Amino acid sequence: MSVEVASPNKLPSDFLWGFATASFQIEGSTDADGRGKSIWDDFAKLPGKTLDGRDGDVATDSYKRWKEDLDLLVEYGVKSYRFSIAWSRIIPLGGRNDPVNEAGIQFYSNLIDALLERGIVPFVTLYHWDLPQALYDRYQGWLNREIIDDFVNYAKICFERFGDRVKYWLTMNEPWCISVLGHGRGVFAPGRSSDRTRSPEGDSSTEPWIVGHNVILAHAYAVKLYREQFKAAQHGTIGITLNGDWALPYDDSPENIAAAQHALDVAIGWFADPIYLGYYPDYMKTMLGDRLPSFTPEDLAVVKGSSDFYGMNTYTTNLCKAGGDDEFQGKAEYTFTRPDGSQLGTQAHCAWLQDYPEGFRQLLNYLWKRYKKPIYVTENGFAVKDEDAMPLEQALADHDRVQYFKGNTEAILAARNEDGVDIKAYFAWSLLDNFEWADGYVTRFGLTYVDYETQKRFPKDSGKFVSKWFKEHVAEETEKTKAEDPKRLELPPSANKFQTDSATSSPTLESAESSSKAAIAKRKKKTKKAPFARFTAYISTFLGI
Repeated sequence: MSVEVASPNKLPSDFLWGFATASFQIEGSTDADGRGKSIWDDFAKLPGKTLDGRDGDVATDSYKRWKEDLDLLVEYGVKSYRFSIAWSRIIPLGGRNDPVNEAGIQFYSNLIDALLERGIVPFVTLYHWDLPQALYDRYQGWLNREIIDDFVNYAKICFERFGDRVKYWLTMNEPWCISVLGHGRGVFAPGRSSDRTRSPEGDSSTEPWIVGHNVILAHAYAVKLYREQFKAAQHGTIGITLNGDWALPYDDSPENIAAAQHALDVAIGWFADPIYLGYYPDYMKTMLGDRLPSFTPEDLAVVKGSSDFYGMNTYTTNLCKAGGDDEFQGKAEYTFTRPDGSQLGTQAHCAWLQDYPEGFRQLLNYLWKRYKKPIYVTENGFAVKDEDAMPLEQALADHDRVQYFKGNTEAILAARNEDGVDIKAYFAWSLLDNFEWADGYVTRFGLTYVDYETQKRFPKDSGKFVSKWFKEHVAEETEKTKAEDPKRLELPPSANKFQTDSATSSPTLESAESSSKAAIAKRKKKTKKAPFARFTAYISTFLGI
């Protein structure tokens, strides 16, 4: 396979770039307009579950301020925006026989219409960790195969209600985190773990592998449904996004070379190998024995090939040594300290993250050669050390984050144009500082600073850098490429024309339409010229906790 190159210093005109968010991390308004609870609502309120003791009830208040967030996206000039839908806003109780919440449908429909009107391609994640609490209470959520039918039903509703306008779908965000952090280490909701200081229930030796298996199946059967019932009419693309960082051997000894591959097998191969190659990695079968679930022939036929692309969430590179006992790391020890005592890169606020763009390029090559699917980088970002304690002016001059994006954007250009890797999109994490799961609000990944007292947004130097870089490095779209693009998005007529049930307080677009007629006409003109979409998501890999 070869990749068409725009020019040595350019990405092709259809390259998608933008920023990513997730519903629970930004929306707040957790009891508004019929939304049901997610597993994160109460979990985040438990003592010790977040570093600062704060929860997601307000977050960045984006359920109310979504138009302000879209203004930011326009200011940055993005081509696409990756966001997630909250399952419990669509089906408050989550299940296939439970009522659908029209107010929740309306909120996301308005958001999608407004993005398209601004010439921004929506890239939608169906599941970003916020499982309806009712499904966990009913049958323990991802531990029960029953969740497959409930997830497929939820996906079907989203395809039916939004698929005429959404052309890029992600089923799941980071199955490794769902499985390990939620059901192994116990640091993410629902917090299950064998460590009884963390959780009164859970078995870290078995439950993560069961959960991972069910997540793969739910993803695959949702994709099967989309391809059979919706793709022909809607012409969309669907896949999954996996987290996973590059693993480098600590040195050139055979045991450490093997340890790095074992780390990749568990961080990435656990999910990517079944989905793209049709089997679990041999190393995992050996390591886990009968604790690793197996696919029936019927299931495997659905799983293999169930992603149109490789959705890639990555943040760092780890040096790997043999001799570890952590199965979630492939029994490899992770370190950033080289044999000579030097550090791999610049240290982030999170202990698990250092800047190393060479590793990003190497991972892009590894994924392309192994899985042979176009790559959409759906999350990639950096948390500046102690940024939350800085005065505003200092926080906005986020030099370390700028350097991170400088290195990784150049790595994308080199991987595509020199190495021949088919990279289609890049989403920086995140549009906003937000609720960073177990870190609460003390860890800031945003390219936009959020003052949590006032909710005022301030673009950081990194946001300005990413915006400028992609504008300079994505080739101009020509009339020829526009004519040849079979999937160009035009804003379709809306069935509801931005109206909202008067019985709810769901936001409408009326205030957004109060801008001048000239501005509206300009946006509509831009919509017709805008190529379309990509996606991103988020990885908070709480390794070592």
